[in-house]
Amino acid sequence: MKDFIIKDKTVIFKKIAIALFWIGIWQMAYWIIGRDIYVPSPFSVSVALYKLVQAPSFWKTVFFSIYRVAVGLLLSIVLGVIFGIVAGLHSLFYEVMRPMMSAIKSTPVISFIIIALLWFSSTNVPIFICFLLCFPIVWTNIVAGIHTVDPKLLEMAKIYRVEPLAILRHIYLPSIMPYFSAAVLTAFGLGWKVSVTAEVLSHPKNAIGSNLHSAKAYLDTPALFAWTLVVIVLSILFESFFAIWIKGKRRDA
Repeated sequence: MKDFIIKDKTVIFKKIAIALFWIGIWQMAYWIIGRDIYVPSPFSVSVALYKLVQAPSFWKTVFFSIYRVAVGLLLSIVLGVIFGIVAGLHSLFYEVMRPMMSAIKSTPVISFIIIALLWFSSTNVPIFICFLLCFPIVWTNIVAGIHTVDPKLLEMAKIYRVEPLAILRHIYLPSIMPYFSAAVLTAFGLGWKVSVTAEVLSHPKNAIGSNLHSAKAYLDTPALFAWTLVVIVLSILFESFFAIWIKGKRRDA
């Protein structure tokens, strides 16, 4: 128990040291450039962040941005899993879906955002973009997970007439889960990036991206950095909570 506590403290101190190192690099960049409009100091960004957090509108803005990202991610995960399973089990459906997945991956995000601005309201544009960009990641990984299933296990299951639900649970799911976990972790990071980008261009009410655009328009660089830090922290929290949940599920299994 004592060794575990010492090891835990060592990890914490290591992370703090790494964080202080990069803050030091940031401070040096501020001293070298010497202009807040280009690179504000860590202190001025901290002050700006403190002022943001104190405002009631900040939490409302964060809530609605989280809502848009969560809806987009949920849609991409649910539909990505469903379509991925079907594509993994049926080669014809896979061949039909593959060109669309390739097209989505190769098309610039800005093109989709401009098209979405014609189709949806400013509030729904970030949701659509998050879904559209994260869906291929989930779909591809689920298909890859199904294709790694050992054919001999499937043949054995057929010989012993194992029920389809049992095959799905005991043969397919163990193969899919590592790919699913990797897909969702990647989607969390990408989802925040593309959603905030869509908010910057679509200007929905109560959105982090809208505040980023306003800070840039008014040349308020400390606020711009502060909002960027908010996005980074939220993205890390989303990924961390999911990683903890996955570890808990693996222990239970």
